[in-house]
Amino acid sequence: MTNDRRLRTVDLARLAGLSTQQIRNYEDAGVLPPAGRTEAGYRVFGEAHRLALLTYRGLRKGYGPVTATRVMRAVHEGDVPGALALVDAAHAALHEERVSLRAASEALEALADEEPGVPSRSGDGLRIGEVAALIGVRASALRVWEAAGLLAPGRERGTKYRVYGPADVRDARVVRALRRSHYLFDQIRPVLEGLRREGSSAALRAAIAAREQALTARTRATLDGAGRLHAYLGDLHQ
Repeated sequence: MTNDRRLRTVDLARLAGLSTQQIRNYEDAGVLPPAGRTEAGYRVFGEAHRLALLTYRGLRKGYGPVTATRVMRAVHEGDVPGALALVDAAHAALHEERVSLRAASEALEALADEEPGVPSRSGDGLRIGEVAALIGVRASALRVWEAAGLLAPGRERGTKYRVYGPADVRDARVVRALRRSHYLFDQIRPVLEGLRREGSSAALRAAIAAREQALTARTRATLDGAGRLHAYLGDLHQ
């Protein structure tokens, strides 16, 4: 990369709409490649630094400031494979979030197909065998799901028998539906947490729609950032 243009710290700051201290901070953090120095010790920047700053800004929109900084630092330290590994990890995290959203959507569809009413034994809830028969699984499966932290039924005083209320039965139905679709416990857990947090299927559905929109925007931003990084890496080797 040719670097004929000489820029002072203030010049680069003005081009980027930043303060001179931010430019210094970016160099110290490795976001920018090391700057040259005049005989008096003043920093001298060039076209490479301007392009690095544009690349960082593109990465930051999709990957966040922490990952963007780590990527740029790795590039400037000569560890391109390490920088690309960070990009891959971020993409994998986005994929996992999409899997979680898909699981939540499938759980809501399964709940919509179920009878809304939950029979109750004397108004106190259902025991484990009754829930197992109701949703079509073995009682042992409910115990496994409870041990995994997916279910948390109450206990009767004295007998300590498990007692499942309407919300517990709903959670069991969600787990059953997602296990049939081969989702792992770690993928099911956030679905249940979202359902409990939002308080209803309708509220969770709205939250899922909002998260899907945000995820789509982030994915588009990561594609743009990855494209800028690809171009920057090409410029470095010219």
